[in-house]
Amino acid sequence: MKKETEELIEKIKVELKEILSERRYNHSVSVMNKCIELAEIYNVDVDEAALAGLTHDIAKEIPYEESLKIAENNNIYLDDIEKKYTYLVHGKIGAHIVKEKYGFNERIQNAIKFHTTTSPDMDNLAKILFVADKTEDIRKDDLIDVDEQRRVAKENLDDAMILIINNTIKKLIFDGSLIHPGEVYTRNYLIMKKNNK
Repeated sequence: MKKETEELIEKIKVELKEILSERRYNHSVSVMNKCIELAEIYNVDVDEAALAGLTHDIAKEIPYEESLKIAENNNIYLDDIEKKYTYLVHGKIGAHIVKEKYGFNERIQNAIKFHTTTSPDMDNLAKILFVADKTEDIRKDDLIDVDEQRRVAKENLDDAMILIINNTIKKLIFDGSLIHPGEVYTRNYLIMKKNNK
């Protein structure tokens, strides 16, 4: 990792401690570490992976009304499901914040943007962030086998994406929640891509 990236990470950590709860901050650092681990496995830029992982939830604890104002003031499109479920909005808002605040490139922005709803357009950096978010070392889930997700994450990135999306959809159905179409499109795209090999 470049020295300037390490210095920026330390600066961002200080800023995140001021705006995130301790639990969310610890999760963000854990996701960063998992992103670095997966980036080394899949030959993705470690600096970009670390920065995406650390900042992916930068907008997670912004009050929903404020998030809507940020979206409106910056022409960030939110679909009907994103407007209904506050937890889906922080990816798009976060992508905007890291661009404005840190000048992060489009790859990092897209990784943050897609880490909630996914997209068939995700590159490997975006896939790594999505997978790291669901497999970081302190994550626990009573309804999902996180260890299985961790195992697959180290073997095949697309298979890990499919497994995690499948588990997320099952959980959403169990909860009686809406499913964002992005996850369905991404799942179908990855399965068709796998079947065409």
